[in-house]
Amino acid sequence: MALPIEDYAIIADTQTAALVGRDGSIDWFCAPRFDSGAVFAALLGDRENGHWTIRPAGEVVATRRRYRDETLVLETEFETADGVVRVIDFMPPRGEAPDVIRIVEGVRGTVPMEMVLRLRFDYGHVVPWVYREQDDLVAVAGPDAAWLRTPVETRGENMATHASFEVSTGEQVPFILTWRPSHLPPPEPLDPLHELGVTEGYWRGWVSACTYEGEYREAVVRSLLTLKALTYAPTGGIVAAATTSLPEKLGGVRNWDYRFCWLRDATITLQSLMYSGFQSEAIAWRKWLLRAIAGNPAELQIMYGVAGERRLDEYQADWLTGYDGNPVRIGNAAAEQFQLDVYGEVMDALHQGRRAGLKAADPAWGLQVKLMDFVEEHWRDPDEGIWEVRGGSKQFVHSKLMAWVAADRAVKAVEEFGLEGPVDRWSRLRDEIRDEILSEGFDTARNTFTQFYGSDELDAAMLMVPLVGFLPATDPRVKGTVAAIEEHLLVDGFVQRYTQHPDTDVDGLPPGEGAFLACTFWLASNYALMGRSDDARETFARLLALRNDVGLLSEEYDTSAGRLVGNFPQAFSHVPLIDTARTLSTAVAPTEVRLQ
Repeated sequence: MALPIEDYAIIADTQTAALVGRDGSIDWFCAPRFDSGAVFAALLGDRENGHWTIRPAGEVVATRRRYRDETLVLETEFETADGVVRVIDFMPPRGEAPDVIRIVEGVRGTVPMEMVLRLRFDYGHVVPWVYREQDDLVAVAGPDAAWLRTPVETRGENMATHASFEVSTGEQVPFILTWRPSHLPPPEPLDPLHELGVTEGYWRGWVSACTYEGEYREAVVRSLLTLKALTYAPTGGIVAAATTSLPEKLGGVRNWDYRFCWLRDATITLQSLMYSGFQSEAIAWRKWLLRAIAGNPAELQIMYGVAGERRLDEYQADWLTGYDGNPVRIGNAAAEQFQLDVYGEVMDALHQGRRAGLKAADPAWGLQVKLMDFVEEHWRDPDEGIWEVRGGSKQFVHSKLMAWVAADRAVKAVEEFGLEGPVDRWSRLRDEIRDEILSEGFDTARNTFTQFYGSDELDAAMLMVPLVGFLPATDPRVKGTVAAIEEHLLVDGFVQRYTQHPDTDVDGLPPGEGAFLACTFWLASNYALMGRSDDARETFARLLALRNDVGLLSEEYDTSAGRLVGNFPQAFSHVPLIDTARTLSTAVAPTEVRLQ
């Protein structure tokens, strides 16, 4: 079985990524893109589904790992009775193909080592033909090929490539694995030590643009690096996570493919990048957004592929046993859902971009006007909501809140930037949506916003009310909602997304999942905006303590098992970490932050 999720670290080349376990095994690697078939899929199956392990041959008595300073160069030290050895893992900035480089370095003594490379294309489904071409090992199957280059002698054994070698103090033994379309000539040779220097320089150079200097700099910078790792550089898209089907509930069915770009992530991701000094990434993400949503507003999707692809058909990879026995899903059928809130998130993302100094008068505004026409006509329609429920459409209050955001940002675009539009009509629409939310989506008896109209259920998404500027955090209705969430959705200091019990069928799935980390960050931000500084900092510290030893977060946290769950690393956890750190420092809602 794969390691606990928190035992993995990410390396990436801003087009795809690999997960490296603390045991020295790469158990997940898709090539050439995040959403391509996995070359190593042991994460979602077993060792036969592909992995690349480099570790001491004898017993390991201690393991330590870290990223080199503010980079994505990973170092793992293994201590044995014979000495200490370090494995340096990284992916150079993309050249002609994705490369994974591993350098084994002797620290103390002489340590016997072993390497096992088991390549399995198409998510562990295809066993390649392996042969030698001069000093290179080549694996080929259909459109895929992989090249291994190393000075170490290798041998074939049990449908895998093995090697045994020793490393002594000061010695360095490199391994270079390159994916390549099978019809192309061999990849150009690389100098691993040169590429190590280039990679370190790349990440340090990128981080140097960071303008955040607050008390949480280490956590913020690591989160920004994680966002950059999840970026698909050719288009500017940012995937939600590097993985698919890591479960929200161990042994359950709540597991989805997150290797795509969600529109609702656009607002908070743009803000996090812009207000941390990364204008070029924000501009690229905005351009991706405009290309993706171009066309008929009625056909707007909640998510797209990294290049803006719309067809994300979902199927089950039934040859994989799944992480902890969970089904493995490739693709995401939620792309076909109607989720009203994304219209508000797109309008907000583009508005915040203008506020931050991105080009105000451009073709985007014409597209936004068309989006507003759709919102005006359809804001009363039921939808599947922010949580992409599969239990049927409802009048979700958060969806109406984001429809209000769409109207509000449209009005402000005219007022603040002089853009042309029916501002009086949009103002009336904004007031109409606001009135309906307060009358239909608020339970006066319990003094809380609800999940959907006429519902007794609670939804932590309503913590967004002050964060998007609908009501101030000091409003009694916001305070009442926070109190209700504290009473009913707060478990061991972490927030559940919404009420789950056997009698509800809101999401169409069996109840039970981990606490949702983004919701807990939103609670910390609410505390800060309310003036509950001690509660805010305590909650934020509790969240930071969940990060694994190299500073990464998944989507959720299983409070019973004490484990990270959900896809990993998760942008929708790292972005609110950045935003909450800023809110703790400024006590200003994210939508009110302006660049100086």
